[in-house]
Amino acid sequence: MTGAWDWHPHLLLWGVLVAVGVATVLADRRLVRTSPHPVTWPRSRALRFAAGLVLIGVCMGWPLGDLAAHWAATALVFQRSLLVLAVAPLLLAGLSDELIRRLTRPAGVDAVLVRVLRPPVAVVTVTVLLVGSMAPSLVAAQASSAAARAGLALVVLVAGIILWLPIMGRIPGIARPRPMIRAVYLVAQAIVPVFLSFVFILDPEPLYPAFAHSVDVIRLRPLNDQQVAGFVSKLSFLFVLLSVAGVQLANAPDSDDDLGPEDPLVWADVERHFERIDRRGPAITEPVPPVHGSDGPGQSPATGQQGIPPGDADQDHDAGPGPG
Repeated sequence: MTGAWDWHPHLLLWGVLVAVGVATVLADRRLVRTSPHPVTWPRSRALRFAAGLVLIGVCMGWPLGDLAAHWAATALVFQRSLLVLAVAPLLLAGLSDELIRRLTRPAGVDAVLVRVLRPPVAVVTVTVLLVGSMAPSLVAAQASSAAARAGLALVVLVAGIILWLPIMGRIPGIARPRPMIRAVYLVAQAIVPVFLSFVFILDPEPLYPAFAHSVDVIRLRPLNDQQVAGFVSKLSFLFVLLSVAGVQLANAPDSDDDLGPEDPLVWADVERHFERIDRRGPAITEPVPPVHGSDGPGQSPATGQQGIPPGDADQDHDAGPGPG
């Protein structure tokens, strides 16, 4: 391992990002040509997508990516906060409608998204992914393996996309929550997934041996570096998500009628609903077969009485009233 501030071009990283950008453009053009209801990719959205790719290069390249990999917990937490709070919404806001529609069309993907994008489930999912990615064993693995670093960064990015999808929508056939619900959801996401920051701040011992030499790089001992990382995690999530929650509340209607208006349906939503109906197939209701020619299950054809055979009913009738 070389010095913390030694420059590395990370040519493989930038090559992959360029390839992803080119492949995305070509795939969108092909889908627009073949779609019966094409939706063009606006330039503003394409620029947001490109900005997200560039920011991935900044997060994973020199110097932030190198510091996060080997030298400082503060750099690692800052890197992952950028991936969740900046890269994920940029990619989500920038991806074309045609690509989103195609990527989410498979039945398995659609079924998972319908369940995961419910606000309570989204909060739990984001919490599990973000807290799990900071396990000491995984942090040690990413310090020694580029593949582990890439895999964990992808997990964090997925967590960010799940966090923002209920706010931004963009998945056909899945309506966004109404403004008040979105604000409450953002408050929950600002508090629950980063509860680990209190462990960083209050733990009396460093959790990550991989950052034992932080004092040589950022002039902070490992324990102080860990405490600063806790503050960076907590404050970044609180500032960004509570600011967006405030915007959601400011745009909410003054009346309490249904907590705000619903988003209008577009053709992609209608098409996705029809696809789900087609996958389920027609509803088939089979009548319950009659028992011994009865009019219904367990009924006598002669009297319609439940569970009494015709012969027993006739015998009771002929017997007449009992003595007395």
